[in-house]
Amino acid sequence: MGTKQFSESADNTPLSWLVQDAPEYEERIKRAQFVPPTVSIKDVHAAVPRHLFEKSTAKGLFYVGRHVGLSVLFYLFATRIDQLSWNAAAALGWSPSGRAVLSWAFWALYWFWQSVSFAGMWVLGHECGHDALSPYAWVNSVCGMGLHTFMLTPYFAWRLTHRAHHKGTNHLARDETYHPMSRSDFKKLPDAAHATKMDYKELLEETPLFTLFKMVIRQFLGFQLYLIHNRKGNPKYPPWTSHYNPDSKLFKPQDRNAIIISDMAIGSMLLFLAAWSYQTGFHNVWSLYFVPWLWAHNWIVMFTYLQHSDPTVPYYREKSWTFARGALATVDRPVFGWIGSFFWHGISSTHVAHHFFVSIPFYNLPQVTEAIKPVLGEYYCYDSTPTLRALWRSFTQCTFIEDEGDIVFFKNQRGEAVREYVEPAAEEKKAREGDDEAWKLAGF
Repeated sequence: MGTKQFSESADNTPLSWLVQDAPEYEERIKRAQFVPPTVSIKDVHAAVPRHLFEKSTAKGLFYVGRHVGLSVLFYLFATRIDQLSWNAAAALGWSPSGRAVLSWAFWALYWFWQSVSFAGMWVLGHECGHDALSPYAWVNSVCGMGLHTFMLTPYFAWRLTHRAHHKGTNHLARDETYHPMSRSDFKKLPDAAHATKMDYKELLEETPLFTLFKMVIRQFLGFQLYLIHNRKGNPKYPPWTSHYNPDSKLFKPQDRNAIIISDMAIGSMLLFLAAWSYQTGFHNVWSLYFVPWLWAHNWIVMFTYLQHSDPTVPYYREKSWTFARGALATVDRPVFGWIGSFFWHGISSTHVAHHFFVSIPFYNLPQVTEAIKPVLGEYYCYDSTPTLRALWRSFTQCTFIEDEGDIVFFKNQRGEAVREYVEPAAEEKKAREGDDEAWKLAGF
């Protein structure tokens, strides 16, 4: 089947903006005939003022300190919820049942904001993994290890595979995470030339409730399952490939000691949580740590998934991939507005620039983004679609890709894609020029 628009039609109800696609997304759909970008890496780098590459240890540590301080304040609030509930209920003259409702409201408030803060800690650890927090490698390693260990993420192990993701973004043979399913993964699905509407309906369509169930599992547990056994990772690795195995195919032999150090750090954190549970009770640790930790994973999966998984974003095979094309297979999104900017340090709103300049500190990336937009032109992808709408859209419409083709787009459960690849002819050679220099300029 060819391309077909399957975005939802406009609705004039007061809350229609929550379920409508943004005009930027609709504009990309209108450009259904996709011509691969031929953006020059040299031009992109030349557009960025040199001072934006500078890193400040003091500034980086300020952001870490501010973030940890906020989490401590949220924690102190949570330890006083019972007392606050009693005092507030007494002042209002509420019954015990009213006090219980108030207590639950306070806990929900804590769980939300602490989960947002925990996700921000993980983002700062991600910055350390790119050596973007400080010009000193040891500062990045110490801060990154502390922040990611607190979030039960093996710092050195994940840093290695994440850097590999940057070196092969949306390259079907080399990218590490959120690897798309292909038509052949659905064993009984006929090829595109012979598949009928009934084939797609019988083999791919799901009830909304089952889709929601799968989505909840992916959002809350998906990242940890990826770390444990490569769930949704690149299928080129053997089954049960793990970030915790020093001898995993994910790593090189010289990485072994670093993986062991990460494992020891995670073990220490688990021992701390066990001791804390023993001393104060598991329910206390569940409420104070694990509930916001689970919700933080939901946020982490949400913004990392939406960075590259979108019906309008291409995947490349070896013949057509270049570093610039991989970097441009990224969507900037204003995820949750000021929350994403303040707590998550713009990891979603400046991600295109991050893929071109992995070691530029996050606080300079908004300026970098503005500087490179004129160079990128129509290939700069931005999408202001409400975050939860965009998440549901990608989860339900990014179903599979074709097994053949140098450049492919996601198809939905009806076998439809919103864009298709157009052979660029003579432009192909131009796109590949300077790729060797791109690796050096990108900071790898």
